[in-house]
Amino acid sequence: MSLAFRACQKLDLPFRDNVERLPDYLLQQERVVGAMLDSKKLTLLGPGSYRYTVTSLQVFQLQVNPVVSIGVVNCEDGKLRMHATDSELKGLGLVDDFVLGLEATLEATQKGLEGEALLSVTVSQPPLLRLIPASVLESTGRSILNGILLGIKARVGQQLVEDFEDWCRESSKS
Repeated sequence: MSLAFRACQKLDLPFRDNVERLPDYLLQQERVVGAMLDSKKLTLLGPGSYRYTVTSLQVFQLQVNPVVSIGVVNCEDGKLRMHATDSELKGLGLVDDFVLGLEATLEATQKGLEGEALLSVTVSQPPLLRLIPASVLESTGRSILNGILLGIKARVGQQLVEDFEDWCRESSKS
């Protein structure tokens, strides 16, 4: 039996200073992605390509470790777009049909940054969890995905803002 669940978060982050510099900052792709995600768990694979090891998760009695490859593109409309290009799940044994979907955008506006992220998962029900109803597993999955997105949103609200301020100081010296 296949399980599917998803979660979505929107971002509306006003900035007080240097708002006009946000479009140029978003072009600093490696820097921006490193500020949005935990840089210790992020590996640059090539231009616009990253591998991210999601924080280890406890799902009932199982420890799982999702790993996702992420493609990042700076679009002509000024948006930074991120999407999952590949994913794997370590920790559930023989689960070879795990698919983690990611679609996210980040855009500079006249007031600050706006964005949206959608995470989705499709996976077969692991044998160890067959006695738990699918609806309970999917509800738990939605809760976990929402927690991941809220964590990223918090990082953007703190770490990305600090990095943007650092970048403004650094780039004004040159």
